[in-house]
Amino acid sequence: MDMPIHKPNSVFSAFKDLEDPRKRRNQSYSLFDIITISILAILCGADDWVAVNLWTSCNLSWLQEHEICLSGVPSHDTLSRFFRYVSPSAFETCFVHWTQNIAGAIKGVIAIDGKTLRGSNDKSRDGKAIHVVSAFAAENKLVLGQLATETKSNEITAIPLLLNMLDIQGATITIDAAGCQKNIAQEIRGKGGNYILALKGNQGHLHAEVESFFKQAVDVVPEEANCDYYVNEEKSRDRLEKREIWSTNDIDWLPQREEWTDLNTIICVRSTRSIKNHTSMELRFYIANERGCAEKFGLEIRSHWGIENNVHWQLDVSYGEDRSKVRKDNGPENLSVLKRCTMNLLKADTKTKAGIKNKRAKAGWSREYMMELLNGN
Repeated sequence: MDMPIHKPNSVFSAFKDLEDPRKRRNQSYSLFDIITISILAILCGADDWVAVNLWTSCNLSWLQEHEICLSGVPSHDTLSRFFRYVSPSAFETCFVHWTQNIAGAIKGVIAIDGKTLRGSNDKSRDGKAIHVVSAFAAENKLVLGQLATETKSNEITAIPLLLNMLDIQGATITIDAAGCQKNIAQEIRGKGGNYILALKGNQGHLHAEVESFFKQAVDVVPEEANCDYYVNEEKSRDRLEKREIWSTNDIDWLPQREEWTDLNTIICVRSTRSIKNHTSMELRFYIANERGCAEKFGLEIRSHWGIENNVHWQLDVSYGEDRSKVRKDNGPENLSVLKRCTMNLLKADTKTKAGIKNKRAKAGWSREYMMELLNGN
């Protein structure tokens, strides 16, 4: 089976126009070689540059049959130095272009949420860890793109930049309370998307008005409060969760309505969890531009949390991201992009009944399986 390096939608081809930060006279290894072996090694279980170097050394004869690494194996220092100085914004742009090509138009939920790379705290950043904001297509289970910030508070500036890179026409964007901002709602609508934004105390008066309305509405029948209502229960061993959703587009009374682009609906989710003999209850509030039913909003809000299980949890458990010691300069951001690239390839395989960690192991054990992943089979 041929290496799919020249296919238009190949993950390798996505980075072919990346600007090389190195001086030409110092180049022993091509940009193509470095990107290709990094993607292949990480797909097969490598989590840092030392492991990428070892994987390349073990597979050098096979790689050279495909005209890769004809000059030999780059050292882990060479790999580290390259990714430290590659522009992270350019690298992330290449990643976004690849995902948009393979995903096409996304019409379902795109969840946007942040994750801190806990091992990336470096003296060059005053000891701060990098915070990565990712966009996740819930139905496709595909990471569409990411941008890094130095702190969680900078999500407010990163989200509009990420949205600007994506085709969100017809999709529903879900964001937690950190991204509940008027300019973000305006950006989403301006690009033809819909929004569901979580409300918390950072939107003081709006949050207070919505909370006050629903605290009264949940105590009467939905018709009396002019709300649509939906309830869903999930049982798992000794755990029971009941989710109740109220939504209404009768919000002419809401003082802040005109301040938000196309705001038409407010939503309340009441989650009641019972684990053994302990029961807890939580109320969460949202705003949305669409006029939909409570069931639809409940499913879309539920889909948002897929980014925690399908992206953040997987990166920590299957890729050891929080334990990573890659922390110099742009290295953590660029390694994070490579991990998300390979995660998309692994998630596209729905035939292998195994988790991401075991799929990576299988790719390392079987070149045939690795090639199937790269070819999208």
